[in-house]
Amino acid sequence: MRVLVVGGAGYIGSVVGTRLLQEGHQVAVLDDLSTGHRDAVPEGAKFFEASIHHPNMLHRSLEGAEAVLHFGARSQVGESTRVPEVYWQNNLGGTLTLLAAMRELGVRRLVFSSTAAVYGEPQRLPVDELHPTSPTSPYGNTKLAADLMIRDECSAHQLAAVSLRYFNVAGAALQRGERHQPETHLIPLLLEVALGGREALTVYGTDYPTPDGTCIRDYIHVDDLATAHLLALEATAGAEGRHLVYNLGNGRGFSVLEVVAAARRVTGVPIEVAFGPRRPGDPAVLVASSDLARRELGWAPLRPSLEGMVEDALQERRSRRPDGPGAS
Repeated sequence: MRVLVVGGAGYIGSVVGTRLLQEGHQVAVLDDLSTGHRDAVPEGAKFFEASIHHPNMLHRSLEGAEAVLHFGARSQVGESTRVPEVYWQNNLGGTLTLLAAMRELGVRRLVFSSTAAVYGEPQRLPVDELHPTSPTSPYGNTKLAADLMIRDECSAHQLAAVSLRYFNVAGAALQRGERHQPETHLIPLLLEVALGGREALTVYGTDYPTPDGTCIRDYIHVDDLATAHLLALEATAGAEGRHLVYNLGNGRGFSVLEVVAAARRVTGVPIEVAFGPRRPGDPAVLVASSDLARRELGWAPLRPSLEGMVEDALQERRSRRPDGPGAS
């Protein structure tokens, strides 16, 4: 199949693009490299360095495509509270532009990178797909709005689409790990401290209603997530007019301090921790129910170990070369 991966120079998109190539698909990547990296573009993929808002390049990248996997979004909760207009323009406006181009060119299959942030503060745990949506950040708002726009596109124009709402992604695969500038994700920050790149990790909030007072999150290995995307792509076959939604996670939550302890065990370094106030928009607990994905996609996480995710991320970071493969 000929597939366009929007945001394919990023952390998750580059892993999924590489897996698609390994499965025999023809892959094109559209990425403006604002948060991605040129050396993360999978070898063998046709690369278009351009914004999703650039109509000519977007149409060129879509020529001949049969399906799109859409990872192109800004995804930092804290940043979204400071510059919400950037998130609305990029996350919702970019998706609107992409849907219009797909409609014009007759590309009728889509897998969308959504998020558990659409649920906000959980009313019940674990969070399933029927849970009410009430985002607590502009980031979550934009992704929920994009989900609703995709739903309406399916209904009105016979798009076949799957939205994957995943929780915290971690680990490394295919020599690709997290490489954000600036880095905001917990495990990469812990590794920066362990490897001498920063003095301490700041834990934001110690007064949440959790056993140790810190946020609890459900972590999923990036390779398990890539598998889910390939299965979701298969699920779009014959699903014209339907918008399918699946939550993806391991079904178990770890607090920030539990992740710190795991990183200390894996690295053997007494990682220093400092404590700060809560960040706006952070729910106390997010843990997924992935039962629907298990039943309908046949998906199950094969690499659920938190320490395994930390170890994979550590090995990728240690082996990274200035000219080697990586990801945002």
